[in-house]
Amino acid sequence: MSSQPKGMSRRDLLAMVGMAAGASAMYSAMAGMGYAGTSDYKGPVKLEGDPKGASVLVLGAGLAGMTAAYELRRAGYKVQILEYREKAGGRCWTLRSGDSYTELGGYTQKVGFAEGNYLNPGPWRIPSDHYAVLDYCKRFGVKLEPFMQVNYNAYVHNTEAFGGKPQRFKEIQADYRGQIAELLAKAVKQDKLDEAVTDEDAELLVASLKRYGVLNDDLEYVKSEKVSEHRGWEKQPGGGVGAEPVPSNIISLSDILKGKLWNNLITGESIDHQAAIFQPVGGMDMIAQAFEREVKDLITYNAKVIRYEGGENGVTATYVDAKAGGAEQTVSADYCICTIPFSVLGQIEHNFSAPMTAAIEDVYYESSIKVGLEFKRRFWEQDDHIYGGISYTNLPITLISYPSTNFFSDGPGVLLGTYSWGAAAYQFNAIAPEARIEKALEFGAQIHPQYRDEFSNGVAVAWHRVPWTLGCYGEWRDKEKHYPAATAMDQRTLMAGEHISFLPAWQEGAILSALNAIERLHKHIIG
Repeated sequence: MSSQPKGMSRRDLLAMVGMAAGASAMYSAMAGMGYAGTSDYKGPVKLEGDPKGASVLVLGAGLAGMTAAYELRRAGYKVQILEYREKAGGRCWTLRSGDSYTELGGYTQKVGFAEGNYLNPGPWRIPSDHYAVLDYCKRFGVKLEPFMQVNYNAYVHNTEAFGGKPQRFKEIQADYRGQIAELLAKAVKQDKLDEAVTDEDAELLVASLKRYGVLNDDLEYVKSEKVSEHRGWEKQPGGGVGAEPVPSNIISLSDILKGKLWNNLITGESIDHQAAIFQPVGGMDMIAQAFEREVKDLITYNAKVIRYEGGENGVTATYVDAKAGGAEQTVSADYCICTIPFSVLGQIEHNFSAPMTAAIEDVYYESSIKVGLEFKRRFWEQDDHIYGGISYTNLPITLISYPSTNFFSDGPGVLLGTYSWGAAAYQFNAIAPEARIEKALEFGAQIHPQYRDEFSNGVAVAWHRVPWTLGCYGEWRDKEKHYPAATAMDQRTLMAGEHISFLPAWQEGAILSALNAIERLHKHIIG
């Protein structure tokens, strides 16, 4: 994009680049919800000492539950797992051809994707600094491939800019950075700055710079948690007790300039050098399947826990068949690792202490929607030359993510055609799956006109309607007040899961919380 479109004001231009600016930083774009960070994982856990036959009940066979069960059994514990679903994995979940999924409200969707195509309704990418997930993938033989997060040939789109026409990411990125550099250079000579922008433009420019530069409300770039989400932490975030991250110190501009450390900063941003994170080959639940192979014999499936009681001498869980109901069954153990999401746990009869109950009630679960759309051909590659990556829009679908696998194939391909949060997600949640798919097509066609002619079938997952989580991930109202109680042993029970971490919504947080919980449990048991 060499020049501003005729008839478009500088105000519209700056509004557009302000929206696009956040996507230039990988974690800002990939988090979507404002959370990202390096893991504090230091390597495989070592539980030394004889547990003397102690038994542990694990509630939930998601990644947190299976991590706990796997490591506890290796250390000599007697372990059993109760899992609500017919399969393990929790939110580490993939939908493929022939799968059937029934959400709250009774809507059933049967996946009609072609063989080999899939949608990850939950986690869909693994940052290279989520060391625990990557380590378990290596140990369990899960093959990984690059996930293209940033593609400079993808689009950024705003219905109120450029006549509603999508713009190439590379053009907006390069022109924004270049003109910001020009303004900064002119600002060094104060008399030149007033010539560059109007007062109205300046207000929008400051707003965009605040996001682009991670500035505080005083427009200062200072040591903070938000800045550390981009540059890294002094102490990395983890799971369980002592998991709080510590912000890192900032290198002064003077030192950077004198050291000429800026010389190659944009090399990786050229269209010939794109960064990649990872995804399992064949779908995210390849990780869940790998864990499941290790602990499958420990799992009781379709076990809906309806009552839980802890005491001085042990724990007891009562469950019924999640599909058929019927007679109640009871299991007991010396201790428990509970990974049931607080959104569900709060509805189960229990005798947790008042502080733990208050902690459970403090957590609400964010709403999210994902819509997978299969098309008869990979027109985004063949027509638009987009290979992986993400296009962003201000439409309710939020983004379109292109598959990072099977490049150049002729056959059908699946796009993530919607990934939304907040108000947009609630609106999608309120309508039937077929209506969600129709909306995804309606909005997506404003970016890719080929949508209607090439569409084959789709599937839509609204996370507040997912029976085993009732939401996408846990969000604390007052984490400082209630998190200590949530991590403490209560009625011989320790909690684990992404909500018991400082990496919420990530698989890494779930695994780290489980490792922290079993280390503390083991230390308690062996004295």
